[in-house]
Amino acid sequence: MNFSAVRASTAPAAEMVAISGERALCDPRGTLFFPDLALLAVSDLHLEKGSSFARRGKLIPPYDTVATLSRLEAVIEDYRPKIVVSLGDSFHDGEGAERLHPDFRARLEGLMTGRDWFWIAGNHDPEAPADLPGETILELAVGAVLFRHEPSRQRVEGEIAGHLHPCARIVQRGRSVRRRCFAGDGGRMIMPAFGAYTGSLNVLDPAYRGLFNRDALMVYMLGTDRIFAISSAMLRPG
Repeated sequence: MNFSAVRASTAPAAEMVAISGERALCDPRGTLFFPDLALLAVSDLHLEKGSSFARRGKLIPPYDTVATLSRLEAVIEDYRPKIVVSLGDSFHDGEGAERLHPDFRARLEGLMTGRDWFWIAGNHDPEAPADLPGETILELAVGAVLFRHEPSRQRVEGEIAGHLHPCARIVQRGRSVRRRCFAGDGGRMIMPAFGAYTGSLNVLDPAYRGLFNRDALMVYMLGTDRIFAISSAMLRPG
């Protein structure tokens, strides 16, 4: 498949990587596109996080769902995937889909129309989202890759996961830069969280210990309009 045929000229520059031999594009908006599979992966949307917090008396601006959907619409318009895989925690809690405003539900259903859509079960949303199309599953194998929410503790070649919300920090010329990132070693990839109100966890945190071949680890930091590929030797905690 010709990448130039599926990406609009206005889309930000993506970084081509290989995961167990499958070509994939790390998009600076935080999605992963497989041109040979016509598959788009996105992780940790955490839709309706604002309304979830409001139910517990913690008020934050209720704009996360519209911001996240708008970004997702733009990515799907650029890549026109035949398959979309949402890697778990698509909703911030099990009732998130029920709280969707009818306009947001219509926009989401519009994105799903005409393509295969898979909801990977996450720890925040283990059940199928209420009254939405798509198939809810624990994991999905396509080609040489396996999509699931939480990374396996044992080595699984081709695994693509989310859950940990990776970010990276580097220091150059005395300036510290900390950004969300993709983290991978050629055989496994952990995706950044896509949701508007999601936090992040440094890839040097103990939670990542044993997940990667440290000598082969690369992070792909999300810039405004491009990806920055950074070797593990440049990473700093914090």
